[in-house]
Amino acid sequence: KIKPRIEGDPFREGSGYQHPMVLVQIPMCNEKEVYEQSISAACQLDWPREKFLIQVLDDSSDESIQLLIKAEVSKWSHQGVNIVYRHRVLRTGYKAGNLKSAMSCDYVKDYEFVAIFDADFQPTPDFLKKTIPHFEGNPELGLVQARWSFVNKDENLLTRLQNINLCFHFEVEQQVNGVFLNFFGFNGTAGVWRIQALEESGGWLERTTVEDMDIAVRAHLNGWKFIFLNDVKVLCELPESYEAYRKQQHRWHSGPMHLFRLCLPDILTAKISSWKKANLILLFFLLRKLILPFYSFTLFCVILPLTMFVPEAELPVWVICYVPVCMSFLNILPSPRSFPFIVPYLLFENTMSVTKFNAMVSGLFKLGSSYEWIVTKKSGRSSESDLSTAAERDTKDLTLPRLQKQISESELIELKMQKERQEKAPLGAKKANKVYKKELALSLLLLTAATRSLLSAQGIHFYFLLFQGVSFLFVGLDLIGEQID
Repeated sequence: KIKPRIEGDPFREGSGYQHPMVLVQIPMCNEKEVYEQSISAACQLDWPREKFLIQVLDDSSDESIQLLIKAEVSKWSHQGVNIVYRHRVLRTGYKAGNLKSAMSCDYVKDYEFVAIFDADFQPTPDFLKKTIPHFEGNPELGLVQARWSFVNKDENLLTRLQNINLCFHFEVEQQVNGVFLNFFGFNGTAGVWRIQALEESGGWLERTTVEDMDIAVRAHLNGWKFIFLNDVKVLCELPESYEAYRKQQHRWHSGPMHLFRLCLPDILTAKISSWKKANLILLFFLLRKLILPFYSFTLFCVILPLTMFVPEAELPVWVICYVPVCMSFLNILPSPRSFPFIVPYLLFENTMSVTKFNAMVSGLFKLGSSYEWIVTKKSGRSSESDLSTAAERDTKDLTLPRLQKQISESELIELKMQKERQEKAPLGAKKANKVYKKELALSLLLLTAATRSLLSAQGIHFYFLLFQGVSFLFVGLDLIGEQID
């Protein structure tokens, strides 16, 4: 069936449905902009309180942020929610190490499922009711993954372009693989795992920065099945600055190549069909993460501009125009409202190929940056209709009377000091634009090639080279996305 559905209504009165024990984990690290809304959303999940426990897994290095998160956890605990705060002394292994540490608690053995939400994710109250019943009568099912929905997709041009890519990822890649292969990459959040599947697949490993993809591959090789729920959406944020997006994309492309090196022997020797092995190697790893970035970078950023200086070399128009336009058109189909942005999308994807190609090489050859994790900067958007929350969050008074019974006097003093620092700090100060030398160098090459094309007798590539050069120039000068520090 194309869309997995729950048979009947297991929660109707008199159905006799036995709610299983569910563990909810919220890993976070120095994310003061979003911790409150994610904890609040998790605490309002519609599930018997004696049947679920929330673990707030705080890896923050800033003690003032730790105090704020402790206070939020204490507030919900006093309201009767089963919620605990965990902070690691030795913060190794990034997110994988955080999750691994949390799963080692003795009480985890009492739980059957674990739902994971990153710090900026806000599940609706019925999230567990829409996901957990899919496991009923399906013992081979290891993962139920929900779709992401973005509160700030229309915030600026950068978020609009990201939305195109991610809509295609969820609508096409995840959904198609879920239907035909019962496998796709775990998105790291907004998903529910059967704890048995995690344990039998080796648990969370700290060997890469893509622990979500790692556990998904190992669970698939171990025989577990996944389903993707395209109609169950969880609100989250897109990076609003180019610097944050660039760092995120570097991790998303270097990590898979690093993982590919580690997993290839296991894939080749696994007891799965040849078709599934081919899908894992060619489509899951190589096509999206290696071949397409390599194609975009070498063709549009190197070969095409260089042909302008070699009269004997000529690329057919269909290679330059028809292929990328058709690929962009297919990518944009799942988000029809984005059709006006098809040209900026094509140009920006070619521009991002520099970052992706660099990440791919670092991951494939285990260079230093392949094991680098930088938490993506959040703005704290709370809802699609209220995009002013970020400014309000930094200026609102801390509700100290509400916290007095829940934190110590020394912690209260620290919170007051933090409030004073916030009041003295300038809000929304403009920061100097960063300069990206690789993008600027390619901009110079492309604009020079455009001039050469214009002056030549066959200047058919002039407009493409011009617009692509301008795109690299804008990115190189950090003129896309937010500039608020």
